[in-house]
Amino acid sequence: MDDLQTITDLLYRPGEPMRGSTMTDDQALAFAREHCWFTEFCLVRQWLWIDLDVSEAQRVELEKTRRQPVILYAHSVIYDSARRWDVGDVVRTSPLSLFEEGFLFRTLNSTYVLLGEGQRKRATLETVGRIRF
Repeated sequence: MDDLQTITDLLYRPGEPMRGSTMTDDQALAFAREHCWFTEFCLVRQWLWIDLDVSEAQRVELEKTRRQPVILYAHSVIYDSARRWDVGDVVRTSPLSLFEEGFLFRTLNSTYVLLGEGQRKRATLETVGRIRF
């Protein structure tokens, strides 16, 4: 399969359904301001939880830095406390550090609040690295 088709499949073909928070955007913003005061935060919708296919050596390196072989890709930024992204932008995160409450995807430097429905998929590092913004 060619690279373009692999990327298209990852971003747009159905995956395993997942649920994020059912909060409205305003409720999520209030929640994040109250609970994420120690880190930057970003509210996202239309998100993909991507389990990365990594080698054992890569997995060990991630574990040494308290990270897991999972990244988040979101088609729609709702709000970003650090103003790194505008409303409606797409975002791809660094690897997962901690997943809490069924909707808080924490990396080492940010918390992503997963809103609404999402999907879980699997991909190689190479495929994820080929996604252009």
